[in-house]
Order: sequence, then C-alpha cells, then structure tokens
Amino acid sequence: MIFYRAASYLRYLILSGHRNGHGIHSPFVFDIVTKIFRNKSDTDIVLYIEKIRDKMISDTRVIRKNDLGTGSFRNGLDKNKKVSEIARYSSVPGKYGFILSVMAKEFGKPCIIELGTSLGISTMYMAMSSPETSVHTIEGCSETADIAAENFDRACIGNIRLHKGSFDEKLPEILDSCNLPGLVFIDGNHRKEPLLKYFNMIAERSGNGTVVIIDDISLSREMEQAWQEIKIHSKVSVTIDIYRMGIVFFRKGINSNHYVVRY
Repeated sequence: MIFYRAASYLRYLILSGHRNGHGIHSPFVFDIVTKIFRNKSDTDIVLYIEKIRDKMISDTRVIRKNDLGTGSFRNGLDKNKKVSEIARYSSVPGKYGFILSVMAKEFGKPCIIELGTSLGISTMYMAMSSPETSVHTIEGCSETADIAAENFDRACIGNIRLHKGSFDEKLPEILDSCNLPGLVFIDGNHRKEPLLKYFNMIAERSGNGTVVIIDDISLSREMEQAWQEIKIHSKVSVTIDIYRMGIVFFRKGINSNHYVVRY
C-alpha cells in the first residue's frame, strides 16, 4: 500500500500542472483554478475550526469505531480508536478543508451533502462558509457521530443536519429532500463498487450546477480504478484531479476534459 501510494504521488507530480492556469483552454476550469482555488478562506473560520481540531488531537477518549463500510486505510483495522488518532489521521487536513470551504461558498446552494462525517471537521468547513445552505452529513459510526455533534454545538453551527446510519439507507432519503444538490462530498467506504454506486445515485439526481468532490481517489488501486470509471460517466463533463481529491462537474455546453492540477 505504501509503495503504491508513493508511485501514485510520483505519477501525479509528473502529470500535474496548471497551478496558475497555464495550459487550461476551458474558461470555466481556468476560473476554477485561478480564482476559486486561489481565493482566501475567511481567516476567522479557519482559526475557529483548527482550534477544534487541536482540541480533538488532545482528546484521549477511546471509542468503538464501527465503520458500516470501509473507512480510510490510514486508520488500520483496530476498532478501538482514540479520538486523537481519528483527528490526526482521518479528518481532512486544513489544506483540503480550504478547498471544501471555497467550493461550498461558490457551489453549495441549494444544499450540501456529505457522506462520512467523522469528527465533523470537513462538515464545519463547508457549513461555516455557506451559512445559508443546509448541510446534510451522514455518519455510520454512532460514537463518532456523537463527538461530531459535540463539535457542531461547540461551534454554534445551526445549518448542519447530522444523519446517523448507513449511506445506503440515508442517502436516498436526503436526495429526496435535497433536490439537485449544489455540492456533494464523498468521504467514506473507500472501495470501488460502493463508491461507484453512491456516485451513480448522486449523478442521477444532480443538476447542471452540481459539483461532486471525492476524497482519497489516490489512496489505493481500487479507488483509482473507481476514479477512472467516474471520469467517463455519461453525465460528467469535466474533472479536476488534485491528487487527494477528485472534483467532478456535470456542466452542459462545455467540452469534456480532464485535468490534473498541482495543488
């Protein structure tokens, strides 16, 4: 696994470019890379969420981590987890929290869906950056969800709707209530077949303005295979690969293309 990820990252470094927009012929993608990626998050939001992360890193509680699917391989197979370990190794790093923040602000309306709440770090980045948007987040592990709920209360965030249960059970219900979501973040069940199933469900209910962000696309051969299939989905027009995350657009009227962007 370590060898595969090292080789995958080296390939990304060789193939990636366009950090400043050079070589991007699509005006839409050029604006994404040069304006949105280089936007500045609200400093107060970043500092506030990172303080909560620091508190979680210092949290010595041990919980029974019950992943209904397959969580990130970074956490190993032991079901008993320190909250500090989850915060350190599983929660989305601040660098990528920034991407979620600016994308939520730009594309979040009318609603945001997240598959995989964990401790709620990524959820808070999206919710605080788009305070008028309802953020629906699903977590299969009840004990993890309880800690995420504590964090949401601590941050006094009122636009998050936390759903405990499996993605198979909760996602269809949320898609029924959240017609044509603006932004969807998939960060759970890191296996090819479930990821493709959830992506296809979302694609069927997505509109021209929907954006899907998938975490850990380079984590394993299985995840990379899923990413390659997502790129050729009939509704997908443009994808942006920033190594850890893949960003998917369903925009009509623009030439289909796929970019690997140094981030």
